Amino acid sequence: MPEGFDPSTSTQPEFSITVRVYIEDTDAGGIVYYVNYLKFMERSRTEFLRSFGYDKPAVLDDGLLLVVHSAEVNYRRAARLDDKLTITTSIASLARTSVRFKQNVWRGNELLCQGLIRVACVTGDTLKPRPIPADIHSKLSTLTES
Repeated sequence: MPEGFDPSTSTQPEFSITVRVYIEDTDAGGIVYYVNYLKFMERSRTEFLRSFGYDKPAVLDDGLLLVVHSAEVNYRRAARLDDKLTITTSIASLARTSVRFKQNVWRGNELLCQGLIRVACVTGDTLKPRPIPADIHSKLSTLTES
């Protein structure tokens, strides 16, 4: 799977990054600790938004934040020390105040972990939902699966 994608091309809705599993990612048996899959997914979502020119994707302009609202994760196979993993990110659905990302962790052609992560746009001070900024919403809407 290729790394990254051209955000100006809506025919490539899936973004990906590659990570290597380090000792810090594993337990005593050399198997990736379950929460680290979420960290890998976070990196992929961040780089996905960075590909649109948002240098600090978690902190938006006008005091808005993007925060994880919920996560559904299905662990299928274990990753191990020194594995090279590909984390893919696409948009499953887009609403006015949130976006659901479909994410997968692959080792070659083997699917290891699936995630459906809902990220909400909130105000930084009250953490109340706010609409996703129009420019971001517009760009993301061209990549929505549904």
